[in-house]
Amino acid sequence: MATRIFYPTSRPREKALRNAVSGSVILVTGASHGIGKAAAKKLAAAGATVLLVARSLEDLEQVAADIREGGGSAHVYRCDITEFDAVEELGRRLLAEHGRVDVLINNAGRSIRRPIDESYDRFHDFTRTMDVNYLGPVRLLLTLLPSMRENRHGHIVNISTWGLRMPPAPRWAAYGASKGAFDIWLRTVATEIAADGVTTTSVYMPLVHTRMSAPTDFSGVPGLTAEEAADLICHAVVARPIEISPWWTGPVQALSDLRRGAAQRFMERGLGRRSGE
Repeated sequence: MATRIFYPTSRPREKALRNAVSGSVILVTGASHGIGKAAAKKLAAAGATVLLVARSLEDLEQVAADIREGGGSAHVYRCDITEFDAVEELGRRLLAEHGRVDVLINNAGRSIRRPIDESYDRFHDFTRTMDVNYLGPVRLLLTLLPSMRENRHGHIVNISTWGLRMPPAPRWAAYGASKGAFDIWLRTVATEIAADGVTTTSVYMPLVHTRMSAPTDFSGVPGLTAEEAADLICHAVVARPIEISPWWTGPVQALSDLRRGAAQRFMERGLGRRSGE
């Protein structure tokens, strides 16, 4: 019940989802497990041709087999999103083999939770989260966007994090910075591509109990299942809102801004008096 009250949950009607995606080509990154796997299955069941991307070929093949067994259409593409030349090649291959990508679900991600005093000799924590959560998706979209804009049709769904709508949390510097970088990039690009019929939705996803979140003990924290998170993605594909976020993140952020602003004004007045201004 707490999940329903505090977290966004929405499941589009079966007919609405089918009308929105039937015959569409939908690319899902991070499709071998968790949210991506669940979303790909739902979209394929509604009539989309799903293009499954992840590093694990064996797991992808199993997801595709499940989809085909249910009468859906799925194609498997093994790719490490951090290998930028391979990502560009992937984008070109997808366009060559399918003619277009109607919807991109940017779901692949890496999460790291580590305090800064344990990160001084772990610069690679920051580079690898940037590669997966920011630079890899940018490389892929730089390849796919020209086709979307030329066709004057396309939708990008970015699976972001509710952490970007909240005051910064300790230990999440690498993860938060990388997700924030792509979030700003996509929202900026959205202002340029809207006139060409290409839309974007940023899903500020709350906690989802998946393999990625498992290393941190969230056992006592309410969260979505992968199926519920996939329903949110399907809602994003159908309704195409600019963003989806827990309802209370707005008030919390506003309160945080007020407090930070008051503290900043206090510091400025204090420093001004000390300097004789």
